[in-house]
Amino acid sequence: MIHKKILIVDDENDILEFVSYNFKKYGYEVYTASNAKEGIEKAIQHIPDVIIADIRMPEVDGIEMCRRIKRNEIIKNIPVIFLTADSDEYLALSAHYAGGAQYINKPVSLKLLLSIVTEVLKGVK
Repeated sequence: MIHKKILIVDDENDILEFVSYNFKKYGYEVYTASNAKEGIEKAIQHIPDVIIADIRMPEVDGIEMCRRIKRNEIIKNIPVIFLTADSDEYLALSAHYAGGAQYINKPVSLKLLLSIVTEVLKGVK
């Protein structure tokens, strides 16, 4: 059985641990990164099936990370799901225009997050 690979990018260690632990329980191969630069490097290295990223991160935010991913020939087709505490409409639009597949507000139930990831993965080759 081939496991789906997921990359979680968030500067909050608690979020990384919680989301990572739960996706591993459901059979996902999970990679984590604590900032956007590391996220892009790990995306290139592991070619995940989906990326879950926070928006508010130091230095390079998640939206800019998504733009850089979409400009990279190797990883441009990986869907990016934004999981963020911000409910700002401008950020949601910016995330969409950057190429984000979904925009989800924290806190989110694990059941809903799993459902959204499953739905996004249906559209991945």
